[in-house]
Amino acid sequence: MSGGRLPVADYLPGDPGPPPGLPQHAPVLLHRCLELLGPALADRPSVVLDATVGLGGHAVALLDAHPALTLVGLDRDPQALAVASDRLHAYSRRTHLVHAIYDELPDVLERLGIQRLDGVLFDLGVSSLQLDAVERGFSYARDAVLDMRMDSSTGPTAADVLNGYSQADLTRVFREYGEERFASRIAAAVVAQRAQQPLETTAQLVEIVYQSVPAATRRHGGHPAKRTFQALRIEVNGELAALRSAIPAALGALAVGGRLVAMSYHSLEDLIVKRALARLTASRTPAGLPVELPDHGPQLRALTRGAERASPAETEANPRSAPVRLRAAQRIAPVPLRRSDRGGSDWLESTS
Repeated sequence: MSGGRLPVADYLPGDPGPPPGLPQHAPVLLHRCLELLGPALADRPSVVLDATVGLGGHAVALLDAHPALTLVGLDRDPQALAVASDRLHAYSRRTHLVHAIYDELPDVLERLGIQRLDGVLFDLGVSSLQLDAVERGFSYARDAVLDMRMDSSTGPTAADVLNGYSQADLTRVFREYGEERFASRIAAAVVAQRAQQPLETTAQLVEIVYQSVPAATRRHGGHPAKRTFQALRIEVNGELAALRSAIPAALGALAVGGRLVAMSYHSLEDLIVKRALARLTASRTPAGLPVELPDHGPQLRALTRGAERASPAETEANPRSAPVRLRAAQRIAPVPLRRSDRGGSDWLESTS
């Protein structure tokens, strides 16, 4: 996990703006997201949390479709918030853009005085802005400094991880977060290389991976460095740990009838979302009892059958949508209350 927590602070217009030459932004599964969230937002004042507002594409569409909607947009990347602020300027009276990691959403909602949400959207993974900004080092296709921080103002870089972790820890990161078959070979090669010269650029890492992966494997399955870069990015930004906290917190903040939509781009993200939803779409009444016990029924109703994918037409138009897995659910029962062991005060039961 990158060191230190982000300050929970509204984005200020005076913060550094986006770099020049930004690409056009194509929000993934936009129409499906609007379709799934829409019934919880129609014809009444409502609040949606966009937990990964990014360049603001989904946010603009939601605000345009629902004139009574207030949107809270989180992002850990100040450059993304600058772009979103510009894109959402026409809706500024109905938006709150906040510099925060999505697992800080309980603090953000408390600060804004929001007790319940009608919709939550997670569009996970690395953003187009981060991939296309060469100097940030997310891409294996172009040489750059090994950075990979989503918030480039704080925390260790990818170079820090590669030059500072033990061989065993590097192997773990590549294997667990990248699902890399040749994790131990790559880690050993990194350690050998840094003994001669510290790793500083993405081209150095790509060459190490290329030489570590057997030639037969390099001919199949896409770029050989893809999984290693994914693993490093996840480690540098603490993405999975944050997601494990954020999904239950978001589900706990949903009002009855509220809906959550989560889009994942690799199996580890999707598994976290899948398990969180599965726990709350199942009954907690012990098997064999003829009736549902009070407060033991399902809290959520699944809105998708398994994980939905982008259509062939969308993946052709926007190749970055190819790996997406979308899952959605609706809250159908209030969050159960339990008695505190200490003063009898009521507390919301954890959904984790």
